[in-house]
Amino acid sequence: MKRAHLKKLKLCDALERIGDTLPRVDSLACLAAANAIVPLLRNIHQYEETVIFPAYEAALTGSDANLASTRRLRAEHVEDECFAGEVTEILLAMGHGEKVDNAEAVGFMLRGFFESLRRHIAFEREHVLPMIGVDDP
Repeated sequence: MKRAHLKKLKLCDALERIGDTLPRVDSLACLAAANAIVPLLRNIHQYEETVIFPAYEAALTGSDANLASTRRLRAEHVEDECFAGEVTEILLAMGHGEKVDNAEAVGFMLRGFFESLRRHIAFEREHVLPMIGVDDP
């Protein structure tokens, strides 16, 4: 889980750097990020949903369990993967030399995506991982 969070945070940092340099574009950075987003999220989400979330839910059953948190996290996975597809399309276009017509809109899109990922990670670190005995920085 720690590695998964680190990989997602590195992706967020890369997307933030791309957004910060717009309208200038580093084609290789765009292509690298575009090629990493969807497979990275799918793999991590699958791991979370099959290993981490069941362990979290099991840890909660002894108390007054509210499983709404894992339902919300699963819903966020679906939203993130859909958003990842849109971000990938934009990054691929920029990486292949398409002009950025509205740098502000693209930057806003990138920020919306990586800030959502960061919030998801923060929630997992603060609530999910401590319940299953994982210390995460």
